[in-house]
Amino acid sequence: MSKIYLDYAATTPVDHRVLDTMLPYFTETFGNPSSIHRFGQKAEAALETARETIARWMDAKPNEVIFTSCGSESDNLALRGAALAARKLRGANHLLISPVEHHAVSHTAEQLAHLFGFELEYLPVDRYGVVHPDTVAAHLRPDTALVSIILANNEIGSINPIPEIGALCRARGVPLHTDAVQAGAHLRLDVRALNVDLMSIGAHKFYGPKGVGALYVREGTHLVPMQTGGGQELGLRAGTSNIPYIVGMAMAFELAQREMESNTEYLIPLRDRIIGQVLEEIPEGHLTGHPTHRLPNHASFVFKGVDGNALLTSLDVAGFACSSGSACKTGLPEPSEVLEAMGLTREWALGSLRVTLGKETTKKEVAEFLEVLPQVIHKSRRKLA
Repeated sequence: MSKIYLDYAATTPVDHRVLDTMLPYFTETFGNPSSIHRFGQKAEAALETARETIARWMDAKPNEVIFTSCGSESDNLALRGAALAARKLRGANHLLISPVEHHAVSHTAEQLAHLFGFELEYLPVDRYGVVHPDTVAAHLRPDTALVSIILANNEIGSINPIPEIGALCRARGVPLHTDAVQAGAHLRLDVRALNVDLMSIGAHKFYGPKGVGALYVREGTHLVPMQTGGGQELGLRAGTSNIPYIVGMAMAFELAQREMESNTEYLIPLRDRIIGQVLEEIPEGHLTGHPTHRLPNHASFVFKGVDGNALLTSLDVAGFACSSGSACKTGLPEPSEVLEAMGLTREWALGSLRVTLGKETTKKEVAEFLEVLPQVIHKSRRKLA
């Protein structure tokens, strides 16, 4: 039986063009970019070319792009680094985040509160999991060290109004970080238009390799380094640069941003077909996240009286790889914080399903999934009855 992958929000396959770009840097151009000799110079040239590529597509300066090991590390560096720097420079001790953040943000913020004494405040969200600019304006304080709000939610697909929120924060002199890890393949990540001071991305979400990410740091934004050692990455992230992966990420990011319009035009009809047919054919099911301001590849639902984990297992047996939300949460027996923050009861929130499409998803695969899903949910409900 063939397997159909519908979990592109968890990770994506490496684009063959990206892999071809990476391969020479494992065996031919293998030098350490910190070395003075010619081998090192070639590696350094590749490193800086990759930095320039990502900066160009972000409308940033090359020295504003810091390479990391993943999106989670970028989130950690942004939150911990900016919070500690703000405390040192201006005595700021207040953190504002949304309750629908990825754990890389929420757990870092919680650690800053529990171990470092920061005051952590969660911004209210609406029923779609969206943070409104006027809400942020009402909660900003003179001692706010940092605001962190996810650009596009990994679990429910909703897109936050980051440009408007960024303008508010900029006017009040408070840095804004956005976790754009889920958005890299589907939204234009122009940091000037977004009005952000810090932005995290991870390559494996946009058809690049796992194990590499980047953090945009607007010039003049102060950070305390979280990984010390050598002077790599402007002294903000020590460690020998992973040249093959960095080169691969730059290629993947360029392809994702360059081909975004055509990919979006292909994905939205498939996404909307899933949403429309599921809501029409399956009783006691609701769409989660915003109905229109959502990622073009993202469909997410809750079903009353369904065990989400059992549903995923049944779908896997039937040949379909889906998720109940963040890949980091799969398997937990409790409702996600995201769904609880949106006001869903436990009875509904435990029956969550996330279906995310990729540029390789076919109409035939979507049709096969829509034929099987109602049967699987019906059987799941009978078992719980």
